[in-house]
Amino acid sequence: MALEIERRFLVAGEAWRSLVAWGQDLEQGYLVASADGPTLRVRSSRVSSSASPASLATGVEAWLTLKLAAAGIARHEYEYAIPAGDGLALLGHCGSKLVKRRFGLLLPGGDWVLDVFEGANAPLVIAEVELEREDQPVAIPPWCVGEITGEGAFSNAALAGHPFDQWPSQEREPILQTLAAVPS
Repeated sequence: MALEIERRFLVAGEAWRSLVAWGQDLEQGYLVASADGPTLRVRSSRVSSSASPASLATGVEAWLTLKLAAAGIARHEYEYAIPAGDGLALLGHCGSKLVKRRFGLLLPGGDWVLDVFEGANAPLVIAEVELEREDQPVAIPPWCVGEITGEGAFSNAALAGHPFDQWPSQEREPILQTLAAVPS
């Protein structure tokens, strides 16, 4: 069983782009999503040239992921590659979905990824750093303008079910102002 320990941040500006190592288009849906209980996610990705020969035939890779709460900011995570056709079929059964472009970043202190949300969750950009332990020190880049670790409304499952463009304006506007600020 894997233990996922991550911190999450709202991102402003474009300074992160010079750190991109790779990118992928993701669609994910939720078969089960709850604020305090388990989450069962289906994710599909457009295949890059570095993918396996089997996935190149369909152009899609897919995963099924179960996440369960653990202590602090940690979660138990079980993730399995599944046949692309099964993943696409399961996405069709998901009541809530989202689309994003994910980028791997070349930053020290953990495994950094950054998600640029599309559709109803644009213009949100969220960076995540996966850590080996909860108290691991992290150098936070200046374009990370607000930590949202543990804020349920910003979880992918929550954004799939209640997209950012549906938030009340009194909740959206301060975030949009923060995102519009250019970090120094």
